[in-house]
Amino acid sequence: MDAPRKTETPSILAGTTVPRDRMAVLFLVMLVTAAGNTAMQSVMPGIGTKLGIPDFWVSLAYSWSALLWMLTAPYWARMSDKRGRKALMKLGMWGFISSFAICATILWFGLNGYLGPLATIITFAIFRSLYGGFGSAAPPAVQAYVAARTDRALRTRVLAIISSSFGLGTVLGPAIAPLLILPLLGLVSPFLFFAGFGLLVYLALRLRLPDDDPRYAARGQVVNEPSTSSSAAKVSNDGEHAEHSETESTDEEPERLKWTDKRIRPWLVTGLLGGHAQAIILGMIGFLLLDRLGLRATPAEAAGPTGLVLMAGAIATLLSQWGLIPYLQMGPRASTLWGALLGGIGCLMIGLAGELHSITLGYVVASMGFGLFRPGFTAGASLSVTRPEQGQVAGIVASVNGAAFVVGPAFGVWLYNVYAPASFGLLVALTASVLLLGWRGLQADNVLEGRA
Repeated sequence: MDAPRKTETPSILAGTTVPRDRMAVLFLVMLVTAAGNTAMQSVMPGIGTKLGIPDFWVSLAYSWSALLWMLTAPYWARMSDKRGRKALMKLGMWGFISSFAICATILWFGLNGYLGPLATIITFAIFRSLYGGFGSAAPPAVQAYVAARTDRALRTRVLAIISSSFGLGTVLGPAIAPLLILPLLGLVSPFLFFAGFGLLVYLALRLRLPDDDPRYAARGQVVNEPSTSSSAAKVSNDGEHAEHSETESTDEEPERLKWTDKRIRPWLVTGLLGGHAQAIILGMIGFLLLDRLGLRATPAEAAGPTGLVLMAGAIATLLSQWGLIPYLQMGPRASTLWGALLGGIGCLMIGLAGELHSITLGYVVASMGFGLFRPGFTAGASLSVTRPEQGQVAGIVASVNGAAFVVGPAFGVWLYNVYAPASFGLLVALTASVLLLGWRGLQADNVLEGRA
């Protein structure tokens, strides 16, 4: 009698048809994307200083990438339904690998005098576009791939496992970046290491993941470009809300949701103000460490302390989102207001700090605050509208989150270089505005809970 043929069976959670080895590949796709980007953020201030490039132009390269990510991510999310999720993951990984490898080469030529500073930063920004423009294809495709193979009752739980890799990557990136710096390659070493890691993940993706044959239709949530202060990738609405859409139908299409809709307008305004504060302090922190620790003359020594501070901030962000919010059962309004308060206090602490310990402590407090703030405003906007409008509000919230990182970091670094106290005054003003407007305009948590 012939042995029974092996079939694809649930291997992580009952109700999902993604085996353990394939789930590991998907987890790594998300992790390496986030870790590589945050590792880059920990070494770029030192590279810019060593090249003699003004801090503003280094920060502007981040803004350019964030803008491209914000513009292209929704398009790739839609294309994953037509071209297939695996194809879009492969595209995203090639964007990541090629961007990091080419940018490392360009920066190495610049650091060794083969390219002038201006040519180096312009060429770097051009090829950084490969990450911002194509790297954004992978995260929503990963989420949709998993969601389409998972029963609706367990979809949120399984997607949370995948989404957690994004948050884990923001911790690992700055933690291991200083350990990857080799004497021969210098500060560009982490770029090449992560390009290599990405290539290994791409090969695993190509060899271990089958072509798309989903059991359930699903679309991945658009997420923002990963950074050490951003929240973990948001679980797709296919988890919670799509459960109902599969069993409930409506003949009426919801009207187009406008940014000026009075239900969500207060949440969007507070999200934009607080998001800019978060983006500015993230853009400034690496350059501030160079100045406060007296490392402008030896920028290569800045990778260690910068990585330490960014890692501590990422851990504090995850602690807020995975620990404090569930434990304290904070509603959207409370989470938003307490987050703005802690964010403002942390930014003020950084402005007054003069050595590594106090700077780290201030950044931890600020990151913990923004870790409370962002999920609060996101949930508040979601609970303010009806279930059929969830897809629209998710897109608007993603745009608000991304918009803060387009201009905020570059402007903050410019103001910091012009007059440092003014930059911290701006941060305090932004968080205070969130408190004032939020206290008056945001709906109470019990009202939102009743509507939900």
